[in-house]
Amino acid sequence: MSSANLTIFRAYAQKSNPASLPPSVLLSHSETCLTVFDAFPKSIFHFLVIPRVRPPFNVYQLANLRSLFKCEKSSAKELLTDLSREADNVKKMIESEMLKKYGFKWEIWMGFHAIPSMEHLHLHVLSADLCSPSMKLKKHYNSFHPQLGFFIHLSDVLSWFDADPSYYQTISQLKKSEYEPLLKADLSCWKCDHSLSNMPKLKSHLQEEFDKMTDREKAKAGKKRKCADDSIQISSPQTSLDNGESRPNKLARESEEERSDN
Repeated sequence: MSSANLTIFRAYAQKSNPASLPPSVLLSHSETCLTVFDAFPKSIFHFLVIPRVRPPFNVYQLANLRSLFKCEKSSAKELLTDLSREADNVKKMIESEMLKKYGFKWEIWMGFHAIPSMEHLHLHVLSADLCSPSMKLKKHYNSFHPQLGFFIHLSDVLSWFDADPSYYQTISQLKKSEYEPLLKADLSCWKCDHSLSNMPKLKSHLQEEFDKMTDREKAKAGKKRKCADDSIQISSPQTSLDNGESRPNKLARESEEERSDN
């Protein structure tokens, strides 16, 4: 990947008017951050929330999590909290789109790569499925595996600020020697922990897991609709009896027949 591509997020963050970015790139923006589509999404839904370059930070301090943690602690926490608020807005957008396209919602992850490949801090917001044509390499998958450790959940990062100062000082170093070996870990399904020997088998397994979840959710929705229809039918004052007649009409007819017999 060229050096220009590695710093593209920095270029976005330095724009005075993010709205000038094409709609194929920009999802939304605010005074403090912008959200872009991941050009190579690793899940069905995948976005990046990027802090804009504003005081008290410069581009070098916003290079990644490790550089941010070298800044004044309260300012770093404030920036991450702001990213969290924007990520919550993105999550709502994703959930709305999930309902439109699939008829149900599923989990959404928010987090950082411990050792990112791209310059400039960026928060991943992605659907919990890891089903994507762009998921090609072992290191791609392991970098997003939610339990492996290379993908650090936003909630965990925010909790570090309230931890013991010595722990914060240690964990915030994000040493490459501790995290990079995780990318070479054996492949296993993040949902069921089943081991897979290669990426094609893993991708096939992940798609099967997603398809099973889709079938379950569709079955649930079908049962809910049936229960709702049954409830409406039972509660209706004109509930049909036999021969398609409503109860009041049937009772009136029977009463007339009895008078005729007398």
